[in-house]
Amino acid sequence: MRQTKAQREWRPGTPKKRRSTKIMFASTVLSLEAFVAFFATLVIFGLRSHEIPGVTILIVGLALSVVLIGTCAFLKKQWALWLGWALQLVLIALGFFEPMMFVIGPLFALSWWYGLRTGARLDRESADREKAQKAWELEHPES
Repeated sequence: MRQTKAQREWRPGTPKKRRSTKIMFASTVLSLEAFVAFFATLVIFGLRSHEIPGVTILIVGLALSVVLIGTCAFLKKQWALWLGWALQLVLIALGFFEPMMFVIGPLFALSWWYGLRTGARLDRESADREKAQKAWELEHPES
């Protein structure tokens, strides 16, 4: 079985890296939006293919879904968070082709904002708890 770099470098007693709650929340929102974008593409294809070439609708919609999923891989970088905001605007702009996206898009943008804000707060609290735990362990070596 092939091991990842992290698996090869692990040794007993190695502390586990803390995962970012903010990144987890952001990834969840973007992943769900990818599904919504895919299904919105199918709806727009069904309703508007007589106005817009069907191939164009499918290519743009599938590309949007891929970009939403692909952005999840780069969320540790600041530019990816800004790309996420831009993708929120794109999702809302789909409302010009399917009016229901004027409802769904802002709800996802609100979820994106809440996930980033709450995730950052939870990450700060976890870091503070970890720091306090280390300080306590230094003060109480017998434990």
